Amino acid sequence: MVVERDGSVLYRYRPAPGVEPDEGAPVLLIPPLGAPDFAYDLRRGCSLVEHLLGSGRTVYLVDYGTVSFADRRRGLEHWVDDVVPWAIRGAAERGGDLHLVGWSVGGIFCLLAVAAGRDAGKVVPVATLTVVAGPVDIAAVPLVAPLRPLAAVAGGGLVSAVYRAVGSLPAPLVRAAFHLTAVDKLVTKPLTVLSRLDDRDCLAQIEAVGYLMDNMHGYPGRAFGQLYHLLLRNNDLAEGTLTLGGRSIPLDGVDVPVLVVAGRGDVIAPLAAVKKVTELLTGAPEVRFETAPGGHLGVLTGRGARTTTWTYLDAFLTEHA
Repeated sequence: MVVERDGSVLYRYRPAPGVEPDEGAPVLLIPPLGAPDFAYDLRRGCSLVEHLLGSGRTVYLVDYGTVSFADRRRGLEHWVDDVVPWAIRGAAERGGDLHLVGWSVGGIFCLLAVAAGRDAGKVVPVATLTVVAGPVDIAAVPLVAPLRPLAAVAGGGLVSAVYRAVGSLPAPLVRAAFHLTAVDKLVTKPLTVLSRLDDRDCLAQIEAVGYLMDNMHGYPGRAFGQLYHLLLRNNDLAEGTLTLGGRSIPLDGVDVPVLVVAGRGDVIAPLAAVKKVTELLTGAPEVRFETAPGGHLGVLTGRGARTTTWTYLDAFLTEHA
């Protein structure tokens, strides 16, 4: 642990044994809400952390802690204005400008945090930004697109009443939602296991993904409400700005090289929903878009990520050392 504040913890991983440390910029990993931070370090052989350490890179990760009823009033600005900038400063103080990597909503946090800092005239010590499976255009997500007209008609009142009363989107509901996005794999899982009994790597991956799904976190009520109203109902981010804390954050404020990676089998953040951001980052000197096999988690840390997403990231960080 490097430093802790208000429930969030900034960690630095120990160097890999026998690997000469690289003196280049460190890497800071930003997780999304809902998923545990060990998604970046899923298991041996399918761990982005292990891969980066094996390349000699210095790796930091921020952990948001568990969500409780006391966190119900925390909105997205808590992560965009507070936690992510705090983690960036904490890591940069020990290694200079850094490479920022965010997965899923964590990638959106990264975009907004960098854009908000630049827009406010602050020094943001970020050399590059990588977004993996970050859904910017919710209208392009087939799972939720049919719900948007219904949400607009209903006005969101019922949903608002529920999350305000409960105080959060509880972890069991988050787990159930993720299971629904892969219900076909859930149904066929027993057959897959039986057919792969001689494939230890595949069985280890299935076990690791199951463990991650069993440890999903809840969403604070206000943050879930903002995701529902601003992204699902209004799809504000697809227009290039998001209003948080009474001010608009323009994505064209991001002025560092950006790598965007989308999963070809991702139903939570399909290609079109992720690629949309490349049209909006007009202030970035470079925006690179790549695709990789796998779903929402697989594109980050699946077996196919070893030769796709990770190699894209390696090349991008090396070019912008």
